[in-house]
Amino acid sequence: MKLSRPRPRAMPETILPLIDVVFFLLVFSLLVGRMDATAPFELTPPVSDAGTDLPGGGVMVMVSSDGALALDGTAISPVALSLALEEALDASPDLSVRINADGEGALRHLLTLIGRLEEVGAREILLVVTPDPR
Repeated sequence: MKLSRPRPRAMPETILPLIDVVFFLLVFSLLVGRMDATAPFELTPPVSDAGTDLPGGGVMVMVSSDGALALDGTAISPVALSLALEEALDASPDLSVRINADGEGALRHLLTLIGRLEEVGAREILLVVTPDPR
């Protein structure tokens, strides 16, 4: 009696190489991508030994050393900034406004901006600082 040999089973397809590719893309995007708006000008935030981590969300207003303004990475005039923030705060009154000011800039630029933010109704104004390396 002659018995037939069992046919070899086809190997099931593994998803392990696909997982490796997806993990590689995730790590690459985390290393290369930025999650925050970048200013259209150079900024060096002030150094402070006080402060806490910034909460997420809200809008970012940048102030250069010469007083130029940007909203979420786009250069903007003071009047247009007030209008844009007023609209954003009307839509979401609890919206936080983060200020990323150049540490070498004059304090008068920052104080003028804070006054403008209070006029349009900002309730939470946060200043971005760099921790003191000591």
